[in-house]
Amino acid sequence: MTDLSAGVTAAFGARDFFGVEAGAGRSSGQTGIEGTIAAGADGDAAAVRVGTMARFILMPTARRGASPYGGLGVAFLGARGRAGAGYLCATLGVEAAPGRRRGWYVEGALGGGVLLTAGMRWRPAR
Repeated sequence: MTDLSAGVTAAFGARDFFGVEAGAGRSSGQTGIEGTIAAGADGDAAAVRVGTMARFILMPTARRGASPYGGLGVAFLGARGRAGAGYLCATLGVEAAPGRRRGWYVEGALGGGVLLTAGMRWRPAR
């Protein structure tokens, strides 16, 4: 099943990044993989952040409430006029009603600093 997501993201560390993010992923039961791309700014320079993450959702069929999830992945941050940087990332998040077609999510990650992301996720009929 293909999941789609859109949100806003902010990373705080040696290089601060603020942007809008889009993602797509595949899930099967409690596990899944997701790729994201975010466009925004790193200080005063245009920047892009690309990442991929393997996720484990605690309650993937929940149709009410929220389910926590965790993940591990990699990310790359590149900005105009600056050297790019790659990171290993660990993520914890909460997703609203993962057993429904649509729900919000909020997550935090560590990897090259602290990353905060919030948005909406659309899923195929389950």
